[in-house]
Order: sequence, then C-alpha cells, then structure tokens
Amino acid sequence: MQDFLIMNTLGYPILSLLVFLPLAGVVPLLILKNDEAAKYWALVLTLVIAVVSLPLYFKFDRTTALYQFGEHHPWIPMWDINYTLGIDGISLLLILLTTLLMPLCILCSWRYITTRVRPFLACLLIMETSMLGVFMSLDFVLFYILWEAMLIPMYLLIAIWGGPRKIYASIKFFLYTLAGSVLLLVAIIALYLKNGTFSIPMMMGQDYSSVFQIYVFLAFFLAFAIKVPMFPFHTWLPAAHVEAPTAGSVVLASVLLKMGTYGFLRFCLPITPEASIFFMPYILWLSIAGIIYGGFTALAQQDMKKLIAYSSVGHMGFVTLGIFVFNTHGIEGAILQMINHGVTTGALFILVGMIYERTHSRELALAAGVGKFMPVYVTFLGFFSLSSLAFPGTNSFIGEFLVLAGAFAKTKIVAACAIPGAVLAAAYMFRMLQKVVWGGTNNPDQSYLTDLNVREIITLAPLLLFVLWIGLNPAPFMDVMHTSVSHLIQQVGIADVSQQGIFEVAKLAIPH
Repeated sequence: MQDFLIMNTLGYPILSLLVFLPLAGVVPLLILKNDEAAKYWALVLTLVIAVVSLPLYFKFDRTTALYQFGEHHPWIPMWDINYTLGIDGISLLLILLTTLLMPLCILCSWRYITTRVRPFLACLLIMETSMLGVFMSLDFVLFYILWEAMLIPMYLLIAIWGGPRKIYASIKFFLYTLAGSVLLLVAIIALYLKNGTFSIPMMMGQDYSSVFQIYVFLAFFLAFAIKVPMFPFHTWLPAAHVEAPTAGSVVLASVLLKMGTYGFLRFCLPITPEASIFFMPYILWLSIAGIIYGGFTALAQQDMKKLIAYSSVGHMGFVTLGIFVFNTHGIEGAILQMINHGVTTGALFILVGMIYERTHSRELALAAGVGKFMPVYVTFLGFFSLSSLAFPGTNSFIGEFLVLAGAFAKTKIVAACAIPGAVLAAAYMFRMLQKVVWGGTNNPDQSYLTDLNVREIITLAPLLLFVLWIGLNPAPFMDVMHTSVSHLIQQVGIADVSQQGIFEVAKLAIPH
C-alpha cells in the first residue's frame, strides 16, 4: 500500500461519498418538474454533504503529515493511473469551506434565479463535485479531469444566468483558464515521463535537475497564477464577477480562486522546490504589485461588485506573498487567509446580490443611504467590511498579521511595501460602507426598500459566526494545518541547501 497514505478507518468511504453525492444529486433534478421542489432538494442535499464532511475535522490526526482518510484503487494499471484520494492539513479546511458555502449558494439564489432553475442547481452540484475532488485527488490524471470539469458549469453559470455582458465575460473566463490548464497538462506529462507514475506524492522530493524544475515550475506557475489570479493575469476576474449571478460570484471568489494558491502549495513548492526558491523574489514583487494595484483599482470603483472583485486581487496578493516567504508564519497565514477570504468575500458578494434584488442596480450612488431603511442589512455589511479590511478581532486580521510577520522575517523591504495595501483596504471598504449606510445630502428615495428576511439572515449568519470565531479563537483552525505546513517547509528547506547552484543553472536555462 502507498506509504504516504493512511487508509480510511471510518467504515465508509467518506471522501468518495463527498465527491459523488453532489453528482448523484443531479439525477433527481432531471426528474423533478417543480422548481420549488428542486430548490428544497438541492438545499437538503448540500446540507447533508456539509454534515457528512464534519468527521473529517473531528477525526483528523493533527500529529502526522501523511494523507488521511485514504482511498486507493487501480484505475488504468498499464499507465499507473489510480483512483487515489486523501487529505492533509492544507486541504482539509478548503474542503470544509466548500461544503459550508454550497447550501448558502442555494439560499442566496432562492429568489435571484427565476429561469432554468433546475439546470442552475445542477451546475452548482457538478461544481461541488469538481471542487471537492480537486482538493482530495492524489493522482494527477484524476486531479486534472476534475480541474477541467469545473470549467464547464462555471462557464454556463456566467453565460446563461449572468448579466448584460455575460457572453463576453464567460468566454474570457473560459479562454484564460483553459490556456492555464493546457500548461498544467504539459507539466503533468513531463513529470510522468520523468517518474513513470501519476501519483502526486511520489513526485515530491525527487532529485530533478535544476533546468527541469524551472520549466515545470513555469508551466505550473502560469496555470495557477491565472486561476488565483495574480497580477497581471487578473483581467478576466472583474468581468466574470460582475456578470456572474450571486452564487457564481460566491463560488468563484470563495473556492475557485483558492485552487490556484492550493496548486502552489501542493505542487510548486514540494515538487519543484529549487525553482520555487529561484523565482521567489519575482513572485513576491508580483504579489506586492497585485496588493497595491487591487487596492487602488477598488478605490476607484462605483460598482459595488467591481469593488469587491478588485479587492480580491489585493487579498489574494497577500496569500501568494505568504506562500512564497517559505516560513511557518507566512504559509499558515496564507492558508488561513484563503479561508478568511472565502468567508468574507463570499458574504460581501451575497450582500451585493441582496441589494441588487431590491434596487436592480449595483451602483454605489443608487444604494446610498439604505442604512436608514435596512438596519439589519448594514449591520452585516459593517461586520464583513471590517473583516475585509482586517480589523482586529475579525478573521482576516489574524491571517494578514501572520502573512506580514512571515514577510518581515524573510525580507523587510517587501513586507514594508505590502503595508499600503492594508491602508488601501481600509480606504475602499470605509468608502463603500459610508456611502451605503449614510450616503450624502441628496440620497435617492429608499423608503420602498425592505430589510433582510429570515432566509437572508440565515444565509449570512454562519459566515458572520466564522468571522468572529476565527478572529477571536483561531487555534482550532491553525492546529489542523501546522504539521502539514512544517513538513512542506522541510521539503523546501532541503532544496534550500543547494539553492546557490540553481542560480547559475537558471542563467543558462532562461534567456536574458
């Protein structure tokens, strides 16, 4: 049996169950003729999946870096392709984030989506299968199939249920991410030819030449940088967010973007550690550029959804900054910030969707002064805005603090350049909050607006709970990742011994 895998001992295949339950749930949607019944079915199913995922947290062994709850079955033996699933402390929280968000995506679409409801729900369930499978896959062929599978339902969510420029946004999203996927496939094939296996853990820690690592890293980096997206590969993101329906924006921001940073952690650092070290300075400066650019661009927006979309560029810049400082504070802060961004930005997109349902506009000018008539709404908006700007006591403060602590330990100049990003976040979030809550002296008539109903409060309440829980007591979330992160740093540290040699090789491998 695989020595990197602790086989599942729960008595039932929990990982396969989580992957295939959403896909199986699509079948009843094809049979049901009533849209309301279809909504209830999808809601109950995603809630069941969320409950089924909870044993992963409570039964997770925090003392080992091995992959847990493992399942291993031969698939195509002649090419050593296997159905291998397992999770570690890096993937666990991302899986739980995904299962938490999907019922909320159903709830926030309850009245928002009125046409082709059953196909819409089917797309969300297929997306859940793909996303969970990506975080669990330990075989590159299985990983790549699921990585590609998520493109189609996301494309359809934007192209069918999106806004006025939905065709442009969906095609741009598809072409960008497909280009990255092709490069990812090239890297996978190169690694297979070198190792004779598609097993992801068995590709880690191998003695690859420096030139080989550089080329594989570049293919990985471009694929994942587009998915994050890092500056300057971000141009598909604002259009996709603005045109996508609310649930599409939530899935895109909260989970899909994290697949890029997950790829850096799972593949770039342990498989090509020397190349990761070599390219570290360039990626750190790209991260700083994304932080500053995202902040200034968000500050200039009049569309609430665009503002939050550009803020994601800045927030994800902090994540890549934390990953590539190669120390415990930085990487743990980056992983926590991936979760925090998913919770906070997902909630902000839901809030924008709620105001859009009432005013049919996302313009700040038309949402000015709604606080007088929607006090519950602006209370939630206030908490999530404070979280987005990393206010002490909220979840994002802990993650951003750890990232900056790791960055200062690595390079004070780069870390200092990230500080303006935190200031810009406060500027654009307070600007939005002031406009929506109070507005000015010439606010539009908002007296017709109704405050949040019970369904909308139930949608936002779990996310607010995690904002405060992680902000005030992050230990339960940090504990699960610590051993896996320490092992990852050890893998990079082994390469660090020989990093001087790669600088000489890189001069030959990369044209100047």
